[in-house]
Amino acid sequence: MPADSALVLFSGGQDSTVCLAWALARFGRVETVGFDYGQRHAVELTQRTVVREALRRAFPDWGAKLGPDHVIALPELSRISETALTRETEIEMTEAGLPSTFVPGRNLLFLTYAAAVAYRRGIASLVGGMCETDYSGYPDCRATTMRAQQETLSLGLDKPFSIETPLMFIDKAGTWALADELGGRALVDLIREETHTCYLGDRTHHHDWGWGCGTCPACELRAKGWEMWQAAHAHPAQTA
Repeated sequence: MPADSALVLFSGGQDSTVCLAWALARFGRVETVGFDYGQRHAVELTQRTVVREALRRAFPDWGAKLGPDHVIALPELSRISETALTRETEIEMTEAGLPSTFVPGRNLLFLTYAAAVAYRRGIASLVGGMCETDYSGYPDCRATTMRAQQETLSLGLDKPFSIETPLMFIDKAGTWALADELGGRALVDLIREETHTCYLGDRTHHHDWGWGCGTCPACELRAKGWEMWQAAHAHPAQTA
């Protein structure tokens, strides 16, 4: 295992795919970890394998760096969370001022389990798609939370860990721009066609920006970012 290795928290969605590409461009060896927590959009778990193989084919140099994938089942998270990501309920704002898609403790648990895998694999860098610039208001996506979690993991495991969040301070248009910078049109199109971000798990409706219901918060953010990036760079939209 090379010293310059990373473990990417990889859901199969747009953001985590850009993060995976970012890690493959920077580290000598990259592994991925995903989580099955009874999410409503469980189709993302299927797309994880599709995206990994598509990256191998489209980018052989990256494919040579792409190591094993790990999937961790966290069924209790669904059982104790009454949210729109784990129940067939309406997506809305709650009395706490957070969207009903917020799963309390999710990212903290993900990072803790990822660190346990990384510890065993001799990896010191965790990469995640957390973002506080253009997001749904989740408190566990903030930079301050990530810094605190990094210190906690380093202290608790008695090993220095870094949590890399390349999307933290860019909006969704910037995420599309980063994908273009990393892998050009091939990566942009791969994200549009193969990733899954829609909270409702809809892969029956295709848009210029990809598959999804088009109305949930995740789809709206993705569509807005695509439109802003297209307008700024005058890239002609392509449809399948």
